[in-house]
Amino acid sequence: MAELPSVVLRDPSSPLTATYLPSAGMLCTSLSDDGVELLGQRRGLQAYLSDAKTMGIPILYPWANRLSANGYDVDGGAVTLTPGVGGVRTDGNGLPMHGVLAAYPGWLVTEQSESRLTADLDFGSQPRLLASFPFPHVLTLDITLADRALTVETTVTPTTAAPVPLCYGFHPYLTIPGVSRSEWTLQTPPLRHLPVDDRGIPTGDVEEWPAFSDTLGDRSFDDGFDQVPDGGVFTLTGGDRRIEMVFDHGFPAAQIFAPANDDLVAIEPMAAPTNALRTGVYCTAAPGRPAVSGFTIRLK
Repeated sequence: MAELPSVVLRDPSSPLTATYLPSAGMLCTSLSDDGVELLGQRRGLQAYLSDAKTMGIPILYPWANRLSANGYDVDGGAVTLTPGVGGVRTDGNGLPMHGVLAAYPGWLVTEQSESRLTADLDFGSQPRLLASFPFPHVLTLDITLADRALTVETTVTPTTAAPVPLCYGFHPYLTIPGVSRSEWTLQTPPLRHLPVDDRGIPTGDVEEWPAFSDTLGDRSFDDGFDQVPDGGVFTLTGGDRRIEMVFDHGFPAAQIFAPANDDLVAIEPMAAPTNALRTGVYCTAAPGRPAVSGFTIRLK
């Protein structure tokens, strides 16, 4: 495999670096603090490129997590999703998973400096993408690395009279090298828990989730939430390292994924809960009113 061109951002005030691959879906492959890698590499880059096996920080677009069937209705129209076509991939139950932009090469870098990277994807100009998500718009990522923090802002700008459903998310795999996973402490703000069925689809029931703080031990998570407040802070700590995941704005839902067989925790900002494209529980970007969301990974 030929090496893909990368962009390495550098924090002017610390040894923190972040590496992005614009031609591989704007994947963030590394967040390194003086050589210490803080992103879970999982199966590696090749598995992401060939099979959409996630690693680092991928964008999940236009929907995060899974849908309960191969299609959805919007404004009286039906959209059919065909697995294997137009970027649609499925989970073990055959359900569409994590959108259509895994490793997508069509991003255009519009600004690049030592600590900032901005890139656009003209979704509306790509028939392959519109077949699965027929809402013309421009998707913009604006990424800044400064003051020991990686900030990612996402803007969805409609390019026709059609509003654009906002159901996307990101999947940051966080890890603390040199400290046993069992000794990591996870903290969350008060949230609302969304129980799921055996396919991972929310049942419609809800449970209150008080503020949480505990060591992982041998505990695993694969849990969805909503009612995440703007500015909500999740933390992962271990040894002398503290990683904060801040839901700055525009991400009212979250997924926490901490498999027992891997030394990582994903704290996933989501614009809407799992299966929102089918339930209609989402906000939209309206013509003339671009929708902006943001999250920050801050190191202490």
